[in-house]
Amino acid sequence: MTPPPSSTFDTPFEGDLGPDLELALRLADAADAASMSRFDAADLDIRLKADASHVTEADLATERALRALIETERPADGIFGEEYGITGDSNRQWIIDPIDGTANYLKGIPMWTTLIALAIDGVPRVGVASQPAIGRRWWAATGLGAWTNTPSGGTRRLSVSSVDAIADSSVSFQSIGQWRDAGKLEALERLTASVWRDRGYGDAWPYMLLAEGRLELVAEFGVKEYDIAALVPIVTESGGRFTSFDGRDSLAAGSSLATNRVLHDAYLDLLHGTENHSADNHSAENPAA
Repeated sequence: MTPPPSSTFDTPFEGDLGPDLELALRLADAADAASMSRFDAADLDIRLKADASHVTEADLATERALRALIETERPADGIFGEEYGITGDSNRQWIIDPIDGTANYLKGIPMWTTLIALAIDGVPRVGVASQPAIGRRWWAATGLGAWTNTPSGGTRRLSVSSVDAIADSSVSFQSIGQWRDAGKLEALERLTASVWRDRGYGDAWPYMLLAEGRLELVAEFGVKEYDIAALVPIVTESGGRFTSFDGRDSLAAGSSLATNRVLHDAYLDLLHGTENHSADNHSAENPAA
């Protein structure tokens, strides 16, 4: 498990993250090659883990490819991967989910993502989310902005939306089952009754939609560090805010709440029932940057 952050997710970083971001992008290239080589294969090996979740040969091969490159390029750094656990003891830790959305992967559904993060002193500073089956990738590093590729082969800087009224917002809640199991169905009902549009897009993709300015909130439960670490710098560098469901800057809280920042406190109030949000009054002031 990653150590608790010594600073918030928004704390500026003193140092050059450029080489680490460049490595993270090369790691994503290696992961894409490994995962796509077995995507939608008729003879894909699929097994059940102890927690009853699925793992495929591609999950394992992709993480092995990532670990091999990290161990070569950054031998002093630690690694925390979903499939092979924690190795090394360093204030610099690569946090990787080789295939986020294994259930989609094994069904041949192209909405799955490789997540690669570098956390320094417990704070995610570099993040890459790669969806090779649809030809998309998003990346960020503290102080260097958040970016995505374009259909023309160029890059575009990401920016969250400026929507400042809950009634005008669009949100992704992931799944009803998550909220039910967390005992938060009443909060979900308050949320969906208050927003313009709600959908359960699932896994990493809705966070990228948030960073692109297409959603205003993504929230979920039952997440591990490797599910969200790479998402944090992409969301924050696009201007958003990323906390746990109870508003803490924590990878280990088991929940996430990512927003376009301007509505973050208003969403927290609504979800926790600490303010009366009527159907006609859901606005929040934009805090100073």
